[in-house]
Amino acid sequence: MNNLRGVYTIWYRDMIRFGKDRVRIIGSVFMPLLFLFVFGSGLGAQMGMLRPGINFSQFLFPGIIGMTVLMNSFMSGVSVVWDREFGFLKEVLVAPINRASVAVGKTLGATTVAIIQGAVILLFAPLIGVSLSPGTVAMLLPSMFLLALAMGSFGVLLATRIKTIEAFQAIMPMLTFPMIFLSGVFFSVEDAPTWMSILSKINPATYGVTIIRQIALGGMSETTFGLSLFGHPLSLWNNAGILAAFGAIMILLAMRSFGSQE
Repeated sequence: MNNLRGVYTIWYRDMIRFGKDRVRIIGSVFMPLLFLFVFGSGLGAQMGMLRPGINFSQFLFPGIIGMTVLMNSFMSGVSVVWDREFGFLKEVLVAPINRASVAVGKTLGATTVAIIQGAVILLFAPLIGVSLSPGTVAMLLPSMFLLALAMGSFGVLLATRIKTIEAFQAIMPMLTFPMIFLSGVFFSVEDAPTWMSILSKINPATYGVTIIRQIALGGMSETTFGLSLFGHPLSLWNNAGILAAFGAIMILLAMRSFGSQE
């Protein structure tokens, strides 16, 4: 019971910090919208229709949702580094709870924040010409949760090994931007050069972005902006399974890493 209360307390603390930081809320939404409307509109006329009835802006829309979820969940690991520098983490680690609970609470906090920010982007779907039914939204939210959980646990794992905020701010962009650019946010992975397609399929975020795009654009089959691995098309559930396996490994490693913190 103490461990569950510890998970809740750490999660709730991150929610309070997020709710009070209006600059963070506005900034986290402004950049994705900038990409969506400026980048999408600027290249839309040149790209034309990517699939029957789907233009570049519509193609980009689910990618921006995935990018928002990925970036915000992954970067939320900075709170671990912040807590270490200001001594709060040491107080948490000596509390009468399992240290794995700290990792779970931090990961769930990062996941929740990312889903909230991703859900805000969904509100702009009508302006892009993407029709989202209640059923579609109900399927998108678990997909966003899966991507946020996988990337959030990865971010928390890395944060347990980074000692200063300055180092975190230097290292995270080096990892975040390649993951974003190679996840299929801005282009179809299957249409990319072979070397880029291989790198994209090594990137776990690619599977999350693919799931979100297939659901948002109404193509539940693997033939609509889907992925193939070793010549075999991946279904929606295949993509979800790969992402879930990565997330499970990351959260287990994060829990173990917290156990060795001093």
